[in-house]
Amino acid sequence: MKKLTQALGFFLFMTLPVVAQKNYVSEVWVSDQGDGTYKNPVLYADYSDPDACRVGDDFYMTSSSFNSLPGLQILHSKDLVNWTLIGAAVPYALPPIETPERPEHGNRVWAPCIRHHNGEFYIFWGDPDQGAFMVKATAPQGPWTEPVLVKAGKGIIDTTPLWDEDGRVYMAHAYAGSRAGLKSVLAICELNAEATQAITPSLIVFDGHDTQPTIEGPKFHKRNGYYYMFAPGGGVATGWQTVLRSQDIYGPYEEKIVMRQGSTTINGPHQGAWVDTPTGEDWFLHFQDVGAYGRIVHLQPMKWVNDWPVIGKDTGKGWGEPVLTHKKPDVGKTWPICTPQESDEFNGYTLSPQWQWHANINEKWAYYAGDKGYVRLYSYPVPEDYKSLWDVPNLLLQKTPADNFVATTKLTFTPDKRYKGERTGLVVMGMDYAGLMLENTEEGLVLSQIECMKASRGGTEKSNESVALKDNTVYLKVQFTANGDRIRESEGGTDLLVMCEFSYSADGKNSINWAMLSRPKRANGSVPK
Repeated sequence: MKKLTQALGFFLFMTLPVVAQKNYVSEVWVSDQGDGTYKNPVLYADYSDPDACRVGDDFYMTSSSFNSLPGLQILHSKDLVNWTLIGAAVPYALPPIETPERPEHGNRVWAPCIRHHNGEFYIFWGDPDQGAFMVKATAPQGPWTEPVLVKAGKGIIDTTPLWDEDGRVYMAHAYAGSRAGLKSVLAICELNAEATQAITPSLIVFDGHDTQPTIEGPKFHKRNGYYYMFAPGGGVATGWQTVLRSQDIYGPYEEKIVMRQGSTTINGPHQGAWVDTPTGEDWFLHFQDVGAYGRIVHLQPMKWVNDWPVIGKDTGKGWGEPVLTHKKPDVGKTWPICTPQESDEFNGYTLSPQWQWHANINEKWAYYAGDKGYVRLYSYPVPEDYKSLWDVPNLLLQKTPADNFVATTKLTFTPDKRYKGERTGLVVMGMDYAGLMLENTEEGLVLSQIECMKASRGGTEKSNESVALKDNTVYLKVQFTANGDRIRESEGGTDLLVMCEFSYSADGKNSINWAMLSRPKRANGSVPK
């Protein structure tokens, strides 16, 4: 059987110094401009469907992680602009473990909601094939409880809890049309006091078919006697942010669009988190879908007018439009610039929090060498019906950190002499993918520049160029360049056109380049709802 070692994900920045996570500053994207202002996006990475909460002076964010593990990565900030990764709420596996070593692209963890109540953190999410799940912890770094199925039901997604003043607990959610046969509606059910189980059927409280097509992703709040649901409408790439309000939890709900793209270049600005600062300011975090780079995170100022929010720059029409730069939130003091970690020298006994595997984790995949400065990845049999890396679970990946950047890794390949076809490398993984692959063949070690278009649809991987290698240590590099032009995709929306230029070197100094033009889409992207 053909064997594969782990392809080394999006990138390994082996040329940067080791820095503690809390002090890390990216060399490719920093939102904080150092003069009291910030630029959007605050995170140029695929933190899809972000949600956040404030606890005291600290802000915590999570996002959709789909099939990737560890799942539900947790980010921390002191000012909503500078963020660090501090852990993950689902470390090893998602239940039930029916296909533990098979990626379930686009499934599993959709649109989570993070809340803090009575000294505990809660994260709710919808699994489109199973129902609403919840985990909780006393600290955001964990340990988190095992996932609890709060409400079973195919197509239940985008779940968000609300603890009312009378002690009752409610959960709002949407429906995925691809599973439930119904979408563009929002529903509410009541939970038990522990928020571990639904105790009433879900009642549809808003129908958006006429005015709010594809309304979904509700975030439940209460303010000044009104129940609010912040919910995006109009679709991922071209939609807007809607807010619903009612003085009765079951409605009827009034509706108002509070943010649109307007005259900006920020397409589909919606779905995210309303948070306030200790000084009383209001802010809104949301995503923008940019195709191959995923759903990047923006921060917008927000204000209340007649008990309705206006998000972004006020247009004077009752709704706002996104800002590209703005004064930073007032949180009472200035905090150091920091960003999520990208580089890793692997000086530890666990992976740094930016890394994720392609599926539920098998402990046989890797060995962490402590202070020796490397991670050893072990080969593992591919599925019997293997067509491409799309089907392989043991890919070690992290998110792209900017639109333009260079990723480099030093790789030593020691194949098992009993097998041929064992391979490893550097891959840009998505619905299409490309990379550099080092393989043990009958003729010896061969390095190939590979690509697979339409991998998500059963596409076949091909090798564009190959070269025989004498040494089993090689430096691999990929350079991302976004040309700024946007192209219309067949399913709607817009994508940045991405150039990936691959190169390799035997000594880390003299490179040979292989260039390809590609649009590798993220493997963890959305699927039709």
